[in-house]
Amino acid sequence: MSRAAGYVGLAMLAALWLLPLPGLLGADFPHHMLRHMGLVAIVTPLLVIGFPGLAAPFAFSPLLGAVLEFIVVWSWHMPGLHGMADAGGLALVAEQGSFLIAGLLVWAGALRGGAPLAGAGGLLLTSMHMTLLGALLILAPRDLYAAICGREPDLDAQQLGGVLMLGIGTPIYLVAGLWLTARALDMGKAEA
Repeated sequence: MSRAAGYVGLAMLAALWLLPLPGLLGADFPHHMLRHMGLVAIVTPLLVIGFPGLAAPFAFSPLLGAVLEFIVVWSWHMPGLHGMADAGGLALVAEQGSFLIAGLLVWAGALRGGAPLAGAGGLLLTSMHMTLLGALLILAPRDLYAAICGREPDLDAQQLGGVLMLGIGTPIYLVAGLWLTARALDMGKAEA
């Protein structure tokens, strides 16, 4: 069962890179966000569950993983770095690779670290910062990236990207964090 999760994660990783997302979603920003959220919130937990031996080197402190993911995610959403990644090439590979590594750090630390309450804390912190960034993208009064990316402003596309971030990342991190909290409480009862 767990190995199957890893293969599903690999298939989703391939789909995120091989499917013509811009053609399917239209505007550029929503497909960027779908790829990003797919990597950090869906693919990486499936890889950690499915391939625990490969995930073991990433199983650091889940709180440290959450901080590192915060830095990675927010840095790549600053207009300058986002503009570089939007142009494609090595910057896009660096962006997506850093999202993948950051996601592995969060999920391996949370699910494989042996401390479910710390894992819950890392996932809940990640849920909060993903929610904040998604809300910022939705509530911004203008397209934050159009000028740096050399395209016409498209506030609707940016808002859809924010909705994707909220709709995918927030519930996945929140539910997993609450599950780990319940697991930690159950372990505490068993020890008492």
